[in-house]
Parts: sequence; C-alpha cells; structure tokens
Amino acid sequence: QVQLVESGGGSVQVGGSLRLSCVTSGYTFSRYCMAWFRQAPGKEREGVAIIFSNGGTVYADSVKGRFTISKDNAKATLYLTMNMLKLEDSATYSCAAHPLYCGLQSHYLHWGQGTQVTVSS
Repeated sequence: QVQLVESGGGSVQVGGSLRLSCVTSGYTFSRYCMAWFRQAPGKEREGVAIIFSNGGTVYADSVKGRFTISKDNAKATLYLTMNMLKLEDSATYSCAAHPLYCGLQSHYLHWGQGTQVTVSS
C-alpha cells in the first residue's frame, strides 16, 4: 500500500522558514518523480517544486530562490525547505509521486493528505 505522509507545517511570521517532510512507503521511492503542491482556500492547486529521480529540480517562479526541494532515497523521504516566507505562501502543502510524469501539473498518481502552512505578519 502506497503512503505519503507530510509533516512540518505550522505558523510562521513573514520572512521566516519552515521545512516540510514527506515520508513515503509502498513503492520504489528512488525511481519516482516527486513533487510538492500547495492549495490556498479559494484558489487552484499550484505546483511548487519537483525533483526528478536523478535529482534534477524545477521550481515554480513564485518560489524560485526561496524554496529548495530535496530527497533522501535511503529514507524514502521528500523535503521542502522554505525560506523568506511570504503571506501568499500560506496554503496546504501536499507531496505527490508518479513513476513517469514529472511536471508542475497535477497529473500525479499518489498524494499525501497535506500539511498546513500559515504565514502571518
């Protein structure tokens, strides 16, 4: 059974930092493309960052230079380090996995339940 479980969300002030984790199981983590998405109330889901099986990364323009996606294949865990957080970064963040597709659209096969990030002034 495939499982993706996020953690690390919380409340932080503008300019602060958070590190999200996504612990996975039930599939060959190292061979999958992994991604972070976010969705704020009343807004569409947005692809934030992806990491290819070979470690290559792509970021949405809105987070480029502030967020870093990384993974630990030995721990089957995905991370998102978020720095210089802005009010508009507030959202529910979810991790996602797909064996073939690797992009910022929501075409992923497996999803976590999400973790809430709230940025306040």
